[in-house]
Amino acid sequence: MNNEKIVTLSHGSGGKKTSSLIDEIFKKHFENPLFTADDGAVIPLPSGKKLVMSTDGFIVSPSFFPGGDIGKLSICGTVNDIACMGATPLYLTASFIIEEGFLISDLERIVSSMEETAKYCNINIIAGDTKVTEKGKSDGIFITTTGFGVIDKETNPSGSRASEGDSVIITGDIGRHGAAILVSRNDFSLSSEIKSDCAPLCHSIRALLSAVPDTHVIRDCTRGGTGTVLFEIARQSDVGIRIERDKLPVSSEVNGICSLLGFDPLYLACEGRAVVIVKKEDEERALSALRSVNGSEGACVIGRVVNENKGIVTALTTLGTEVFIPEPGNELLPRIC
Repeated sequence: MNNEKIVTLSHGSGGKKTSSLIDEIFKKHFENPLFTADDGAVIPLPSGKKLVMSTDGFIVSPSFFPGGDIGKLSICGTVNDIACMGATPLYLTASFIIEEGFLISDLERIVSSMEETAKYCNINIIAGDTKVTEKGKSDGIFITTTGFGVIDKETNPSGSRASEGDSVIITGDIGRHGAAILVSRNDFSLSSEIKSDCAPLCHSIRALLSAVPDTHVIRDCTRGGTGTVLFEIARQSDVGIRIERDKLPVSSEVNGICSLLGFDPLYLACEGRAVVIVKKEDEERALSALRSVNGSEGACVIGRVVNENKGIVTALTTLGTEVFIPEPGNELLPRIC
């Protein structure tokens, strides 16, 4: 008989079992001077600094995948959004919706992963909420994280600042998160050792902004993939973006999966990659800074910002011709992040 503890509806009732869950799981891993049992945490804000706040919900199936889990993903996703605004992430809150019957041991694995990732990012998880749904009313566990950070330097990265002649950089190989989720779901009976690129970008971006404070654009590539991000920037800045197909960094494993299933790695999700756009004269300093940090050693230039085909992304092929990249349509994978 299976004697493993599970989450029950009473864990979400607000009573003794809720307190026990908070103390034995969440407080155990998240405790710090600002962690609170109250409904909100009071955060001292350094005078004269700008506050950045971001929130995101995370739904991924399976909850555990090669290279990460929903807990790590929930920290990386919000930390990366804050970092891409030029801010230093400081604090997070976390909300959990847990299905009745979810294994306590799996919940602790997820929360422990969140703890480890938060420590790597030098942030504290200071408050949160837990709800339990009846069995069959949700898919295991959903997590929402809200993050806070401050901008303490004269930086202003924005999707509207790409200018003609700028260099378009990607911080590493693309499409690995989407491919890893595909393989781990086993829908296609694929066998591969591919791991998700799920990782925090905060240290890479801090190094980048120290070297190139006037970085024009930083945008992390998530469920829509690199192609979607490039289209968003082109439209926000009213410019064209021309990439070189043979310069796109794609691992052999991702290439193999895409070739087999007919996917384009440009539209497979990433969870530890960013598009960075800088002036041409800042290109080498940006690359050097990014490559100095673990996780963005593979940073490379993949294209240029141009004044033609505004709002459109094009690609130079190996034959020297220029083709239009198809606009992003429906998601290739359902709700992977």
